[in-house]
Amino acid sequence: MTAAPMLEVRGVHKAFGALEVLRGIDLRVRAGEVTVLLGPSGSGKSTLLRAINHLEKVDSGFVRVDGELIGYRRHGERLRELPERHILRQRTHIGFVFQSFNLFGHLTVLENVAEAPISAQRRDRAEALAHARELLERVGVADKADEYPRRLSGGQQQRVAIARALALRPKLVLFDEPTSALDPELVGEVLDVIRDLARSGTTMIVVTHEIGFARDVADTVVFMDEGRIVEQGPPAQVLDRPREERTRAFLGKVSQ
Repeated sequence: MTAAPMLEVRGVHKAFGALEVLRGIDLRVRAGEVTVLLGPSGSGKSTLLRAINHLEKVDSGFVRVDGELIGYRRHGERLRELPERHILRQRTHIGFVFQSFNLFGHLTVLENVAEAPISAQRRDRAEALAHARELLERVGVADKADEYPRRLSGGQQQRVAIARALALRPKLVLFDEPTSALDPELVGEVLDVIRDLARSGTTMIVVTHEIGFARDVADTVVFMDEGRIVEQGPPAQVLDRPREERTRAFLGKVSQ
């Protein structure tokens, strides 16, 4: 029997006014897999990530993580939104790394990483700080533990943001174009951290335009356009032998 997926997205639609951003998305990600989302700007990739952890409410369809409905509970045939405190608890199982770091400027690097486990998960402070130091070591910025974010390069800040996402021990980590705000020479150091996570079996969805990275680390590449999944499959198929003309046209415009 096939194991249930870590993530299941079923029939998800989302519109902002008259603009349909997601038009019936179906996606499954198994535990330990890396899925890379590709597509032009405005194709719905970031909105899909935000729907997965209920930062955006879906108009129809549903999202499950490790078998649990995200943001809703079933009431007969209908879905009713959960209270905010329940949604916040669910989000602790879904790490999110944003384009623009979103670190707390008034906290040190160490405090940024330890804050959520202490406040949201009620973890013991000493244990949370020790785990935070381990994570900073893992992402290569242990020597910056007592610095404030403004004193770090963009690449260092993004590595701290990755450590902060991992501090909650999430079941799934979402990356929304994690290198797009970085100077070109800093991109590699962040991608190396994500590669290491992939090797360690972290379940991830990564929105990126880094085609070489997608070829290296993805188990599945998903190409989106105009709110729909146009094509998905192993990197060798989608990137090297795409079946759909829209996929071929997109790949022809981005550096590989």
